[in-house]
Amino acid sequence: MKKQRIVMLIILFLMVGSVAASCSSKIKSPESLDVAAVNVDEFFSKGEGTFILKDLESEKMFVYNKERAGNQTTPNSTFKIMNSLIGLQVKAVKDEYEIKHWDGTKRTLDNWNQDHTLGSGMRNSVVWYYQEMARDIGKERMQEWLDRCSYGNRDISGGIDRFWLNSSLKISPLEQIDFLEGLYRETLPFDKGVMKTVKRIMIQQEGDEYILYGKTGSSGFENGLSTGWFVGVVVIKGHPYAFATNLDSQEGIAGPVAKKVTIEILQKYNLITR
Repeated sequence: MKKQRIVMLIILFLMVGSVAASCSSKIKSPESLDVAAVNVDEFFSKGEGTFILKDLESEKMFVYNKERAGNQTTPNSTFKIMNSLIGLQVKAVKDEYEIKHWDGTKRTLDNWNQDHTLGSGMRNSVVWYYQEMARDIGKERMQEWLDRCSYGNRDISGGIDRFWLNSSLKISPLEQIDFLEGLYRETLPFDKGVMKTVKRIMIQQEGDEYILYGKTGSSGFENGLSTGWFVGVVVIKGHPYAFATNLDSQEGIAGPVAKKVTIEILQKYNLITR
């Protein structure tokens, strides 16, 4: 009887180990991903966008649609990343919890029509909050920091509270990757605490083994198309990858579409869980 119990326990142990091994084998380790071999053709059937994935440890980079990846276009709400860094650095806001009060003007999205903090302004992409902060930063300081960070074409001639919104400021997807890498590594010319705060308010998803930092951006419709961004960094098991998606959409405002496509690509390569 005692021997039978021992045999049963051994069998049970082997079965559990087998199941665990089977499950773990489905999750690739970050080191097993060859960035150069990534294929995203299925997500861009009409060639209407670009996608970049850079392994920040190996420095290898995958680029879909290289021509578009090098073209500068308006950053729209992805500029909230840079705007937050500058605002915190020059004390236009003291921290991520500083409240700006809604002026009572009804805007397109209901969740904009209330008081916001820097953190909630980032999460809900509240344009008025960032416009007010940009006015508080002012032209001189804004230009100084765009120059110091070599952010895109550095052109703020479109107006201090409009230049990033379908206006004069332009940045390419490849330049976005360089900027995001600097933010992740904390090598941009900002205080370390400022960069840590901005990364924290950029968190979109967290799993047991990964953190996804990101920001969308969208244009309005022109000739039936909206252009959108989703840019950020995903860190899986401590291994960081920077990404940038820029695409055109007829389906709706393009930022959420760019995010959806990016999430599907990251899931395909097990960088985030489903």
